[in-house]
Amino acid sequence: MKKPRKQIKHFHEPGDLHELTFSCYQRKPLLTNQDWNKLLCQSIDRALKSQKFRLISFVIMPEHLHLFVYPVGNECRIDRFLAAIKRPFSYRIKEQLVQLNSPLLNHLTTTANSGKNVFHFWQKGPGYDRNLTGRQAVLAAINYIHQNPVQRKLVRNMSDWKWSSARWYESDGNTVDPDLPVIHGLPWEFFATDCVE
Repeated sequence: MKKPRKQIKHFHEPGDLHELTFSCYQRKPLLTNQDWNKLLCQSIDRALKSQKFRLISFVIMPEHLHLFVYPVGNECRIDRFLAAIKRPFSYRIKEQLVQLNSPLLNHLTTTANSGKNVFHFWQKGPGYDRNLTGRQAVLAAINYIHQNPVQRKLVRNMSDWKWSSARWYESDGNTVDPDLPVIHGLPWEFFATDCVE
């Protein structure tokens, strides 16, 4: 009997900020390759533009990532935004692995019920989506995202982790790493209105 697939309902109200988390296939540490991380950042950038989202903060960890975003249009489709990141990136990585005849390709490929081979870079499902509006919750989420590498003892200080928006925040937006996606920070409305949890 086929196991029911986990469903996460994405919902949005005007003013909602979205903390998104998604993982590599079987939580394998696939995001330790610097070149792949650069490609992922490019994919995030393209998705932000095409799907009309802005990036508040982020961190890429070895086996998962956190994105904190907000939409700038009336139409907010988290599923399309995630697909715009995951699909092109996964396709590019698969192409690289095929060209290199990498043994990793076998570990990331399964056979579907139809008999077709399926490549997986990302864990199935939509990941985790948390909507935030309150000032305290929003600031705590940014700090949590930036503290991830420190909590895991990957670095001593959060600004030492390259694949994060922490240095951008510590420099008040003056430190811009061209390898990272464009960081927009919190929307001005966040500061212009008195957010209440």
